Amino acid sequence: MAQKVGVSEATVSRVLNGRPGVSEATKTAVLTALDVLGYERPTQLRGERARLIGLVLPELQNPIFPAVAEVVGGALAQRGFTPVLCTRTAGGLSESDYVTMLLDQHVSGVVFAGGHFAEADAPHEHYHLLRERGIPVVLFNAAVEHLELPQVSTDDTVAVEQAFGHLASLGHERIGLVIGPEDHAPSRRKLAAYREQCARHGREVDESLIEHAMFALEGGHAAATRLLRAGATGIICGSDPLALGAIRAVRRAGLRVPQDVSVIGFDDSAFMNCTDPPLTTVRQPIEALGRAAVTLLVNQIEGARVAAEELLFEPELVVRGSTGSVAARAGTGAAASQSSPVGS
Repeated sequence: MAQKVGVSEATVSRVLNGRPGVSEATKTAVLTALDVLGYERPTQLRGERARLIGLVLPELQNPIFPAVAEVVGGALAQRGFTPVLCTRTAGGLSESDYVTMLLDQHVSGVVFAGGHFAEADAPHEHYHLLRERGIPVVLFNAAVEHLELPQVSTDDTVAVEQAFGHLASLGHERIGLVIGPEDHAPSRRKLAAYREQCARHGREVDESLIEHAMFALEGGHAAATRLLRAGATGIICGSDPLALGAIRAVRRAGLRVPQDVSVIGFDDSAFMNCTDPPLTTVRQPIEALGRAAVTLLVNQIEGARVAAEELLFEPELVVRGSTGSVAARAGTGAAASQSSPVGS
């Protein structure tokens, strides 16, 4: 371990035995290395928090999560903290397992992005455990209401308003919505905003134009296929992978994007300007969100009182090639779905 930190074994020994003559910077480096390498701290040092921060993500396949990790990790490093990336995988550690591991490593705080905190039907005991232990926590994007933890979020209401207004301005009357599971808090917000936009534009809400799906390309494909059968000419999606799945569904139906169907994503994750066509999407302000999350976390670590409230950040509609003026699709509408290419 001495080689890992770049100090002598004698220096490591002085730190571990609590002897004087070691600078605070060196002591912190040794203890952090101890935690990262998975060694137990000596009893007299266990009360001191490591300068480790848990960053818990649901996956890395969706490019928005690596982007979050990069921003949050960079901001933490600038503050002298070391991020510990914890990613849920099928058959691997659960979010609760990671929390137990992080507590064992004496972390200074935890940032959660896209986790169980946004799912009403998921287990939440590990969040309560962190609160009980006094571990600073920040949540990244809309949590269920009872957790009472600081949050930073993209304003889902504004996001849907921007996307719906864009499609309406292009002449689309049958605008569909593809969002995540019904217990997913950001998806619930997007659905409420969609209903508000329908009312604002003088339209009845057609339930056949609302689809819930898993957050994956395959989920977007299946949901968009049903929306096409219902006659949707414009589709708003709750993530970029959902939007890419919707584009694939449009093409499988023998239709074109945007000439026949317009598609809008959400996130503006990496390479969405390189898709065919380039994806119109609502950009999350990841840089601002990530830096705000780190500021809230560090303030808590330093003893400042941080209210358990949500900071909302406004997104930006990025118009590219996947949206266009509405086309007069022959037989558009639910009544004509039996003769549509999708239904064949």
